[in-house]
Amino acid sequence: MSPAFVRYPSVTTETTPKASLVMISMTARLLVLSMCLGPLLAHFGTTPNIKHIVIGRCFNYITLVNPSVRYDCEEIWQQFEEAVVQQASCGVAVEDYRHMFQAMPQTWACDRFLFWSKTRALIHDYAAVVRRFWTLEDTLVGYMFNDLIWCGQQEDSDFDFGSCPQWSACLDHPVHSLWRQASKDFAETACGNITVLLNGSIDDAFNKNSMFGSVELDGLNPHRVNYVNIKVVTNLDGPFTESCHQGSVVDLIHILQSRGFRWTCSDNDQILMILQCVQNPEHPSCRTCADSLSHGKTAFTGN
Repeated sequence: MSPAFVRYPSVTTETTPKASLVMISMTARLLVLSMCLGPLLAHFGTTPNIKHIVIGRCFNYITLVNPSVRYDCEEIWQQFEEAVVQQASCGVAVEDYRHMFQAMPQTWACDRFLFWSKTRALIHDYAAVVRRFWTLEDTLVGYMFNDLIWCGQQEDSDFDFGSCPQWSACLDHPVHSLWRQASKDFAETACGNITVLLNGSIDDAFNKNSMFGSVELDGLNPHRVNYVNIKVVTNLDGPFTESCHQGSVVDLIHILQSRGFRWTCSDNDQILMILQCVQNPEHPSCRTCADSLSHGKTAFTGN
C-alpha cells in the first residue's frame, strides 16, 4: 500500500496530544531526510586558517625539510588564491593552477620515486624507513596541501568555509584538479627504478580510475624509467585478494608490457611485513623474526 493511502484507526478533526506527537515526529523525520538528501555531495568547508597553514608549511619545507631549495612562499600562495577565489566550487580546472606550479618547479634524483594506491597508512612508514624513497607528499606542493580542503565561491572574494563539494561531485573540483596536476608532474619527472605499492587485500588493487591508474601511470616514460617495481602488500589477517599472479595487478603488468616498461613484482615485501608487525607484534605471523623474513620471497620479473 502506498504511504499516501495509509489508513489510521480513527479520523477526527480534534487534535489529541498523541496525534500532535506523531505529527511532530513525522515533521522532524522529513526535515532530517531533506537535509540528508540535499547535501549528499557536500563536504566540509575550506580548512580554517588555510592561508597560515599553507604558507607556514612552505617556509617549514624550505627551511627544515629541504633547505637546498628556494621558493617564494608568498608568491605561491598568491597564485593559488587567484586560481581558487571567486571561482565556482566546481569550476577550477587543472589549467587554472598553471601559474602556481610554474612558481614551484621541482626535480628529484632518479631511483627515488615511490607511487602508491590504497596503501596510505603504510606508504609513509615505508618511505620513512627506506629513506631513499620520496612520495608525492614529500614534494613541496604535496607537503603544502596534504589533507587540506578548499573551494571558492563566485559571489565572494574569499574561500567557502561553510561547505565544499566532494571530489566525485564534479570534474573541475579545486582539490582534485590540483592533485591531478601534481601527480602528473611527479610521474613525468620519474626516472631510474621506481616503486609502486598496491593493496592486495582489496578488489582492484590497481584501479584505472585512481590517481595512479588514471594520471600517474600515463605520465611515466619508458625511456626514463628503467624498472617499475611493483610491491603487493596484504593485511596480516587478509583477505589475500590479489597478488602478482592474480587480479588487477596482472592487468597493470600487461599495460606496462604493452608500453615497453621493464618490471618486477613481489608479494609481501619483507620490510612491509615487518612494519605491519611493529603495529601488531602479537599476530601469529609476527611471533618471530624468522616468520617475518620467511615471507616476501615470491618475486618475478619481466623484460
